[in-house]
Amino acid sequence: MARTPLYSRTPPRATPVAVPAGGPATGDGPPGPAAKAGAPVTAVPLPLPPPRHQAPSPPIEAGTASGEGPAHPVTARRQGWLRRHERWAWALGVLALVIAAGWPAWTAKVKPPLSIEQIDAAMRDSIAKEPLPAAAAAAYAAVIPSVVRVVGEHKSPPPAEAPKPGPAKGKPTAKADKAIDEDGRSVGTGVVIVDKGLILTNLHVVAGADRITVNFFDGSESEAVIVNLQPENDLAVLRAKTIPDDLHAATLRSTAGLAPGDEVIAIGFPFGIGPSASQGVISGLKREFRSPEGQRSLSNLIQFDAAANPGNSGGPLVTMDGHVVGIVTAIMNPNAQRTFIGIGFAVPIENAAAAVGMPPF
Repeated sequence: MARTPLYSRTPPRATPVAVPAGGPATGDGPPGPAAKAGAPVTAVPLPLPPPRHQAPSPPIEAGTASGEGPAHPVTARRQGWLRRHERWAWALGVLALVIAAGWPAWTAKVKPPLSIEQIDAAMRDSIAKEPLPAAAAAAYAAVIPSVVRVVGEHKSPPPAEAPKPGPAKGKPTAKADKAIDEDGRSVGTGVVIVDKGLILTNLHVVAGADRITVNFFDGSESEAVIVNLQPENDLAVLRAKTIPDDLHAATLRSTAGLAPGDEVIAIGFPFGIGPSASQGVISGLKREFRSPEGQRSLSNLIQFDAAANPGNSGGPLVTMDGHVVGIVTAIMNPNAQRTFIGIGFAVPIENAAAAVGMPPF
C-alpha cells in the first residue's frame, strides 16, 4: 500500500473518482438505473482547487492582445492612429516647443532705429527739462578746496603808493593788484599745490609783512612762513604751520595746449571779498609786463579777460576741466587806476612749479 507523503512541493494531482457508466453516483438516494452490479466504471478527474497563494486568473476574452485584460475599443483606435501618424505627431510637438520658446520675441513690438533728427529733439527736450551744470561751476568746485586767503600783517601800515609817471602817452600802464584792508593789511590769494601745506602766491602780497596768515577753505587759520622766492616771476612759496586733516592740493596742467579763446576762470578774494570766481577766455600768450614803478618786468605771461581786481593776486587761473594753468599776478589799466578793464596777466604754472622745486611738465 502506497504511503501518503507528509509534504511535497509538487501540486497534488487530480484523483480519479469511479463513476458508474450509467451516471455519477451520489450519496443521495439509490443508484441510477445504469448502476448495476458488474457494470463498468469510468474514472472522471475532479478539478483541483487553486493554490492558496495565487488568485484565480480571469478568463481570457477574445480580442485581447496579451491576455492581461480586455482591450477597450477607443484605446485601440487611438493606438492605431498614433502608429499611423507618429511622424506628424513628433513634428507638431517640436513646432509647439519652438513657438513657446520664441513667443516673447515674436510678441514684442520691434521699433525702427531713431533718426538723427529724433535723437537731437530728444536731447534738446532733456536739456530743457534738466539743464546741464555749467562747466565753470564744475571747475570752481574742483579747485576751491585748494584756494586760501593770504593776509600780510605789518607792524605799521604800509605806506600808500604814490602815483608814478606812466609811460609815454597812448601806452597803457600796469599795476600789481594787491588789496589793502582798513587795518593796513595786504590781502591776496594763494593756492595749495602740495597737500603738506605748500602754497603759491604773489611776492608783492607778502613782501615786507611781519606776519603772514592763511585762511583755508574749511575756515581754519594758520600762520605761514616764506620758504622760497622767485622775484623774476613775482612768486612766493609759503608753508602753513598748521594744516587741516583733509587738505586738498590743486591739480596743475601744462600751458602747452592753451590757445586764445579757451575758457578760464579766475578765483580769488577781490578787495578781500570771496572766495569769488569770474569767467573769461585766454586773450593771448607769451605777453610781457612792466610795472608802473619800473621795478619789475615779467615775460611769457598769459593774458586773460576774466575779471581780476586787487585781492586776486596769487589766485589760480583755472581751465574748464578744473586744472590750474597760471597764477594771477597783475592787471593793466591805461589810466593807472587799480580797477580791472579787461586785461589781466598770470604767470604760467610751469614757472610757478619751478619755484616750488617741482619737475617741469
